[in-house]
Amino acid sequence: MPDRISLAFRAAQAACVLVFSLSSALSLALTPEPLQITKEQKETTAEIVQSLHKHHYRDQDINDELSEKFLDNYLKTLDPGKSYFVQKDIDEFKKHAKQFDDDFQKGELQFSFDIYERYRTRFIERTESALALLEDKEYQFDFATEESLLVDRDKASWPADDTVAKELWRKRVKADVLNLKLAGKTVDEAREVLGKRYKNQARRMSQQTGDDAFSAVINAFTMLYDPHTNYLSPRTLENFNINMSLSLEGIGAMLQSEDEYTKVVRLIPAGPADKQGQLKPADRIVGVGQDKDGEIVDVVGWRLDEVVDLIRGKKDSTVRLEVLPAKAAAGSTTHIVSIKRDKVKLEEQAARKAVFELSDETEQSYKIGVIDIPTFYMDFEAYRNRDPNYKSTTRDVFKLLGELAAENVDGIIVDLRNNGGGSLHEATQLTDLFIDQGPVVQIRQTNQLISRNYRSHSKAVYRGPIVVLINRLSASASEIFAGAIQDYGRGIIVGSQSFGKGSVQSLQPLQHGQLKITESKFYRVSGDSTQHRGVLPDIELPELIDPEDVGESSYDYALPWDNIHAVKHDHYFNIAKLLPDIDARHQKRIASDPDFIFLAQEQELVDANSNRDSISLSEKTRLSEKEQLENQLLSLENSRRKAKGLELYESYEDISGETSSEEDAEGDPEAQARDAGPQDIDPAKDPFLTEAGYILLDFIRGTLSEDAPKVANF
Repeated sequence: MPDRISLAFRAAQAACVLVFSLSSALSLALTPEPLQITKEQKETTAEIVQSLHKHHYRDQDINDELSEKFLDNYLKTLDPGKSYFVQKDIDEFKKHAKQFDDDFQKGELQFSFDIYERYRTRFIERTESALALLEDKEYQFDFATEESLLVDRDKASWPADDTVAKELWRKRVKADVLNLKLAGKTVDEAREVLGKRYKNQARRMSQQTGDDAFSAVINAFTMLYDPHTNYLSPRTLENFNINMSLSLEGIGAMLQSEDEYTKVVRLIPAGPADKQGQLKPADRIVGVGQDKDGEIVDVVGWRLDEVVDLIRGKKDSTVRLEVLPAKAAAGSTTHIVSIKRDKVKLEEQAARKAVFELSDETEQSYKIGVIDIPTFYMDFEAYRNRDPNYKSTTRDVFKLLGELAAENVDGIIVDLRNNGGGSLHEATQLTDLFIDQGPVVQIRQTNQLISRNYRSHSKAVYRGPIVVLINRLSASASEIFAGAIQDYGRGIIVGSQSFGKGSVQSLQPLQHGQLKITESKFYRVSGDSTQHRGVLPDIELPELIDPEDVGESSYDYALPWDNIHAVKHDHYFNIAKLLPDIDARHQKRIASDPDFIFLAQEQELVDANSNRDSISLSEKTRLSEKEQLENQLLSLENSRRKAKGLELYESYEDISGETSSEEDAEGDPEAQARDAGPQDIDPAKDPFLTEAGYILLDFIRGTLSEDAPKVANF
């Protein structure tokens, strides 16, 4: 994912001469061993290039153009904030920009390793410079001077020379100290925290080996094909297998590295972090502590596997995460999230149901059924052992449909929010419960052959009106189900654009490690791909997750959206004819709904503050900006509370002080949606689910009109 919050900085030249003088003892202590290239690595490189050329879904020539893209991607991977290399380095590298395609096909790695060696040298130099500044007690940070810091360096130039690079790092250190000072630490405490951070980073970089360089080089190349094609070293493969089996005794979160941070990609449904409720996708983990009072270890700049090792632990033990929120602007205050480690249990991921009632403008009451599906699961071991009671999504939903039928519901909401996918077989089988015989998904292979073997084989179990609720974290199998329901005109898709994961990967063994390679793509029965674009809702609800931070389209080199021929399929409802009236009613409701008004205004305010290109390094200015933002948020929250007849808050601290309380279920709509699961399904705490219910109600009324097709509920 592209970096949005890189901490790379500029500064005044005058203060640098004294600041960046280094002791020879410190430099000698961090002199790393030269990187070694092995015969095994050379042979594996040639093997990977050949496999990509023959088997990857994206057919692209391995030529000079790809070589130039590799260098750009490699440099971006190593130094996304453009704060380590200088322009002289880049100019030197560019002279060889067209040789990597030839090198890799021959298994040659020397120049790519030389770049990594230069990066390692520059990294240690810059980190030692930062340490020298922090350890210089005579140097005083001037937070009264009004100067700004560029925080989005995607389009910035590389530092012209070492002098400019040192200036960048003076501001980097100053910004880090100010951030900690604003978070309540003294300058001396900030110096100590950052001193440990930079020493750890420098030590880790000095311990990098040829295996680390090899992984960086190869993955910078494989990701030119797509972000899901990766080289897995033996150690990385071990972590991959643990995560895939979901037997990890930890917090139940998928993590990835993004520049210096460990970023939360998604939470495993019913996992410890999901249950705890405070950790969210796109949050950044900056520190990890053990038990209730263990020291928080700063992990900024650590390798992902090292952070995972700290977070992983024994069942029932506690891990404390220091988190920088996803929506927070650079320099914002962090908070601590305590999570009790546990195993993810299959039964806790099972589909659940609820029933609630809504009334239309004529006061006619309707019973709305809800089926929440956290993931597409199947107990494969029990199935292989021919256990007649094996658990699966489809079997559980079949039972729930029968129970809802007994309760005489008028329509059903299938809630797929935050469902990251799972078994393709289960996605197909679940669709079979709602449609008659017909294709569900098309799969096109690398050789362009199209398979349509995933089909519905039985008559529909439920034929009444349905709404499928999705969001940005609905991915893969969720998108297949939602896409089929939409293409068949079987129901209305409500929510926000889904993730866009429409590709299939397989693992190929290598001489050293394995290659995870994309070999096919999913296509809907309409012919549209679910890749990149995902499923677009018929009726939109606000998105709580920034699609620029999470989702397939946020990745560099993601496979594009495209389409193939549609296949013959039935149409159940004339959704297109019903949508204008349903959407008009929806827009009218949310225009006057206090929760949705608050969400829109809060999102606009947060975006304005988090999307700034630069921030001030003046303490007075930052405090003023913080106070202004808090006052604006307080005003928005009180406007919402007044409209709902709730007691007003006196200060912003009243809001932040109640985020974990039961009363706050009537507060922030985002907290409402979060707190509604996975423990229960409560529309009173979830404005999104409530609005989906009203949309379903309007759908039901539309199907009962004289010119709409008539269907039986069951």
